[in-house]
Amino acid sequence: MKTITTSDETVAASKQFCEKTGKTVVIAKDAPGFIVNRLMTPFINNAVRMLENGVASREDIDTAINLGLNHPMGPLALVDLIGIDTFIFFADAQYEAFKDPQFCPPTLLRKMATAGWLGRKTKKGFYDYK
Repeated sequence: MKTITTSDETVAASKQFCEKTGKTVVIAKDAPGFIVNRLMTPFINNAVRMLENGVASREDIDTAINLGLNHPMGPLALVDLIGIDTFIFFADAQYEAFKDPQFCPPTLLRKMATAGWLGRKTKKGFYDYK
């Protein structure tokens, strides 16, 4: 992350250190969600909306992403792994920052969180983990 006060020298030194430890470095501007969460949030929200609207089953949504995009897990299994409450927290933060409806968590996620269905950590989310 590069803030407005981060010098180019600091970025270069940090990048060099990370590469020496075997990490791949990406540089992003200091912005809500950075790269991954900013792309992932609408992706997961849309998968949940598809399920809410009866477009496809949870298994078919996740399988389509596993096979079609070669992801190791589908978006519904992923939000169970992240934690539905945690996902809502950072989705709300992005919505507040951008005022873009694609970041607003769907009603189904909020209902699940209210019910205590937070994913793997509670053994119940989009899937059962008993």
